[in-house]
Amino acid sequence: MQKNPLQSVTADIRLVELMAALSLATDLGMGQPMEYALCVCVLSVRLGEALGLSEDELRDVYYLALLRHIGCNAETYRMADIFGDELALRADFASIDSGNISQVVDLVMRYIRQANEGSSPQHLARVIEQGLLATPSLMKESFTGFCEVAQLLAERLGFGESIRIALGQVFERWDGQGIPGTVKGENISYSMRIVALAQDAITFHRLEGVEAGVKMARERKGTLYDPQIVDCFCQQASHLLKGLEKEPPWEMVVALEPGVRARLSAEQFDNACRAIADFADIKSPYTLGHSVGVAELAAKAAHGCGLPDADTVTIKWAGLLHDIGRVGISAGIWGKPGPLSTREWERVRMHPYYTERVLARPGVLARLGALASLHHERLDGSGYYRGLSANMLSPAARILAVADVYHAMTELRPHRPALTSEQAAEQLRREARAGRLDGEAVSQVLAAAGHAVRTSRHELVAGLSTRQVEVLRLIARGYTIKQIAQTLTLSEKTVDNHIQHIYNKIGVSTRAGATLFAMEQDLLIDKD
Repeated sequence: MQKNPLQSVTADIRLVELMAALSLATDLGMGQPMEYALCVCVLSVRLGEALGLSEDELRDVYYLALLRHIGCNAETYRMADIFGDELALRADFASIDSGNISQVVDLVMRYIRQANEGSSPQHLARVIEQGLLATPSLMKESFTGFCEVAQLLAERLGFGESIRIALGQVFERWDGQGIPGTVKGENISYSMRIVALAQDAITFHRLEGVEAGVKMARERKGTLYDPQIVDCFCQQASHLLKGLEKEPPWEMVVALEPGVRARLSAEQFDNACRAIADFADIKSPYTLGHSVGVAELAAKAAHGCGLPDADTVTIKWAGLLHDIGRVGISAGIWGKPGPLSTREWERVRMHPYYTERVLARPGVLARLGALASLHHERLDGSGYYRGLSANMLSPAARILAVADVYHAMTELRPHRPALTSEQAAEQLRREARAGRLDGEAVSQVLAAAGHAVRTSRHELVAGLSTRQVEVLRLIARGYTIKQIAQTLTLSEKTVDNHIQHIYNKIGVSTRAGATLFAMEQDLLIDKD
């Protein structure tokens, strides 16, 4: 029986430490400064204590504040198609009342204009009209997908029903005018009602101080927020917000965790890293399954190089986490079909830095982050973001870089078709001969790729037929019903029927949920 490499390592990490790190990534994905969710967490717990919550209730509030935005990468590419930089849009959206139609329309129009700067007046008028018409349905689909992905990821991370229910209510309002608008008032999870107010209070507190947070809460009392929670917050705002004008110390947030302080086993940490990999990759239809593929390829290559089991597992975990920094770059840049501008390229070059920054604490994550952030470095110093040369790159870093390059080259990108495995292999060999990639790492990664044997199990997954798997792949890639029909030579009605059957079989209701399912089940590439 083959030994499980996970048996040779320990995760040595608390659940809260990993979730706090993940919250830094969701800050990036929402266009917020890092540590924003940590501030929300502190205020939420303080407010929960002031409201007299039990320890179990406080624990839900605590984790919900950290996890509230884990669905943030769902449908971002569609937002970017209309509005341009969805991260900047989200940052501005955070300060307006979603129920104020005038404010929403003004914001939407401003971003459509920015995204189409330089267009003729006729074209600009047309895209503004189209954008305004598309915004309501896009908001409903993207917000619903956001919640569904958040619930699915929370389940994979081991959270219970109360957290999952609350994550389905991220965009609900006290007055019932939220999205999807299925609950209102006291039927909204109490923890979500607290966190919703805490989040906006932090936003306004940062902009203009305590008074601004109190003013905002009173103006939205009874519409967006629970009146009882607003009253409690306003009465004690100075105390509740004390010290939160700047980021709270990491140690303070970790120490604040209510209840049992769970530690993760190596297997639990591995599962969590896989969930985080999918969280990162769902940002773009071009990267679905990328991180898991890189991790598996790198781990096999590390084993082929004779590295110890513990090092193999470390490389695998770094591979799973290596692209978490991508969430801090607009989906519009990742999906751009033409050459990047100098400014866009500089933003892309930042994503390994963001990966390292997200994983900077605690020590076990910092070690993984240090390795993961090196996946774009090259032996001749031409890589990024540090521009390190050969003597600064460990065997693990060299293997991870080659695995990332190979896997990326065999995937479709907006600016080029996917390379065949043979074309990718030849490109790797050229890079090794040019002194940019390590020759031994190239040999082992290619060996690992050549010996990867998988059997087809598409017909066995959730009862999906081969045709339904084909439709599911195209759904995940962002194709419309019309485009799927053209690609598969089917009628649009048949495609729509397939989609409804797929959703029913896999238990989701949105494109984002279906995409995450396809990633989890490894259905995005035909391996027959």
